[in-house]
Amino acid sequence: MSRILHIPRRFAIDEWGGTESVIYNLCKQQQALGYQPEIHTSRALAPTPREVWRNIPIRRYRYCYPFLGLTPAAIHALDKKGGNLLSLDLFCHLLAARDVRIYHAHVLKRMGGAVLSAARLRRKPFVATLHGNVFDVPPAEAAAVVEAQQGHFEWGKPFGAIFRSRHLLDEADAVLCVGFSEYEKARAALAHERVYHLPNGVTPEAFAHGDRAAGRQALGWPEHAIAFGCLSRIDPQKNQLLLVAAFAALVAAQPQRPFRLLLGGPVTAPAYHQEIVALIRQHALESRVTLHPAVVAESTLHRDLLTALDAFVLPSRHEPFGIVILEAWAAGLPVIASNIGGLRKLVAHEQDGLHFPAGDAAALSAALARLADAPGLRQALATAGHAKMLRHYTWQAVTARLEEIYQLTESRHR
Repeated sequence: MSRILHIPRRFAIDEWGGTESVIYNLCKQQQALGYQPEIHTSRALAPTPREVWRNIPIRRYRYCYPFLGLTPAAIHALDKKGGNLLSLDLFCHLLAARDVRIYHAHVLKRMGGAVLSAARLRRKPFVATLHGNVFDVPPAEAAAVVEAQQGHFEWGKPFGAIFRSRHLLDEADAVLCVGFSEYEKARAALAHERVYHLPNGVTPEAFAHGDRAAGRQALGWPEHAIAFGCLSRIDPQKNQLLLVAAFAALVAAQPQRPFRLLLGGPVTAPAYHQEIVALIRQHALESRVTLHPAVVAESTLHRDLLTALDAFVLPSRHEPFGIVILEAWAAGLPVIASNIGGLRKLVAHEQDGLHFPAGDAAALSAALARLADAPGLRQALATAGHAKMLRHYTWQAVTARLEEIYQLTESRHR
């Protein structure tokens, strides 16, 4: 049986995000096609060397950040987001792997270079997916990712040269972009035509038939409440702080109405999480805003929490795609999204969702008020979004397109 090796920077079940969802669902579909997908990654935030999760084999390898003097707190911060790690253990195992069909990297830099080097030495196709982390990242976001390693001597640069990390995208047999904006920028930046737009997907049945009453009971909300929510990682990129500010303005304008807000997901930036808590307290919204910890993806609770909402909001500062929008549509929700990046193309304003200018709390508050007052509009947007999701964004359709790309890469190696 042909093995397809997916290599992300980390794969921690308790830190579930968009990349984890993409890889897991691709693996599930590839198994259905008769292949043997596996996840090979570092032990960042998940020290278990081997496990099988939902029938997908996961193997994790020793790693380090090649910088002198990093504190445990700095290492943890790099584990959480964007750390440029080194794993010779991973490289050796990838090089020794047998019966490999495709090396599929979901990571760049040194780790991605190690995957490229193993693929080239084994004369196998190398595919790289950009999850919005190269050509479409605001400067402030890019600077925040490397903040923990600044001021520390980097001894790992020779490994980047050995693994040809800087040439990874030039040498890849296929570069896949989940966001259309990044796809356009990658096509302009790279001197080859092996760049493809492959959007994310969703499993519709995983979000159907949620129990609204059970979700509201879990949140302690009354049935008559008008509820908004954002289920995504708690991170400055997602801009939940703006959502709290907009929600506070909505409540201040209509204090008698039973508005509720849910913010749920893994915390990737603890200091930012504390800012959100402080803003909730500042506006005395403790009884109206629920901060819920991360839930297992596509679980019964995940489905019920989504169904407990009346509308889903994604106020991101930048967003390559927005897989949580697909989850909201699958759960039958209307969506409000900032008009940036991949969200600009994914959500059609006034047709299957509402846009607002990124960073504009007043505009977001107005959009919340509009949906609160228009159940008919909520239903129309939700129906249109659900139909779009079924037409274009099921994992079955995405994986079929990926298989076509895999076959193109294999043809170049014959």
